[in-house]
Amino acid sequence: MALTIQTILARSLLFRSLSAPELQQVMNLATRRAFRQGAIVFSQGDPGDALYGVVTGRIRISAMAGDGHEVFLNIMEPGDTFGEIALLDGATRTATASASAQSELIVIRREPFLALLRREPNVTFHLLELLCQRIRWTSGLAEDSALLNSPTRLARRLLSLSRLHERAPASGGIRLSMSQQDMARFLGLSRQVVNQYLQQWKAQGWVELGRGRINLLDLGALQAIAAGDSASRGPRV
Repeated sequence: MALTIQTILARSLLFRSLSAPELQQVMNLATRRAFRQGAIVFSQGDPGDALYGVVTGRIRISAMAGDGHEVFLNIMEPGDTFGEIALLDGATRTATASASAQSELIVIRREPFLALLRREPNVTFHLLELLCQRIRWTSGLAEDSALLNSPTRLARRLLSLSRLHERAPASGGIRLSMSQQDMARFLGLSRQVVNQYLQQWKAQGWVELGRGRINLLDLGALQAIAAGDSASRGPRV
């Protein structure tokens, strides 16, 4: 079932605490657009001119590293919004967004949104909160890559993504719609290393694996690994 524009905007950190009249003003700016599977929503280097929200489908966020290889960054699912930074500063996109399934998005263009910010300071304040959260999240990625070993980094990323994309599968727990290859790219590891730990954690009943998905069944065990409990990590890599 497709989400409404109101539901998507109300779930966003940018808009969730707005009054009903303020939220309605934002909703009035939104239009809908469909994307076929494989279509590019925007490319790295494109002008930043809009914020997007996912009504149906899945949007893959990735970037090209300096050496030319693709770095997977995130998956956006129904209810998620993306493109906030470029919406505010109008600078070029730092990543590419593509539809990994047939998708429908809501689109809020930059110029009318800036006009709204000038009229509604509460919206501006919440935007600043969102940007600070994203900065902290990005800084955490850099620190993890520099300081932590492979299983700890993997457990932390699984937990971080679970907070962004809580989906309850039939078996319980939290579902991440993400392949092992994408997770490996996200962390800058080989797929073999990621699979090694996921298979061990699967055997212990902490995760469940499927095609293009990872279900988190025991958050406590993953939190212990993320905290550096060496007894829970498994083989060294």
